[in-house]
Amino acid sequence: MTKLGYARVSTAGQSLDGQKAALEAAGCTVIRAEKVSGGSRAGRDELQTLLDFIRSGDELVVHRIDRLGRRITDVLTIVDELKAKGASLRVLEPALTTADHVTGQIMITALGMAAELERTFLLDRQRAGIERRKEIDRSLPVDRRAYRGKRRTIDPDAILNLRGEGLGPSVIARRLGISRMTVYRALNP
Repeated sequence: MTKLGYARVSTAGQSLDGQKAALEAAGCTVIRAEKVSGGSRAGRDELQTLLDFIRSGDELVVHRIDRLGRRITDVLTIVDELKAKGASLRVLEPALTTADHVTGQIMITALGMAAELERTFLLDRQRAGIERRKEIDRSLPVDRRAYRGKRRTIDPDAILNLRGEGLGPSVIARRLGISRMTVYRALNP
């Protein structure tokens, strides 16, 4: 049986070292790692490589279930793919495996649901924090705000100059490569 390790963190600033060390200690001969969100399977090339490579009798090992995925549907789909290939999943913390199909499957489902719920709470807290910061920003001078809005990509004077030449909003938009709505906003501040 070959043990294949998978490590994942969500952002470039996070370290994979702890996960890799735990996977090595668990006897993984191959470890694939990536820095990508676990919110979906899209763009997770290292995980897909492992799933394509794994054979009957092999074991996919992850440090925690949320490293495999943050959505229960993704986690259960991966478990089903492994089962179809005759492989199993081992989670190091808490220690469980799908090799004993009933207990492991129940625990994986419960932990996967907890990971998805945790992600939902995290996103809610993030949204609330952003809204609080924007509320604070409204009372600050523009140069001290955390959220200043999108930088202008077009010079409003260019729009006014073209309008002064007698061009209509559609022609101005085409000439500057912008939408007509942007032209209307510049003309009617």
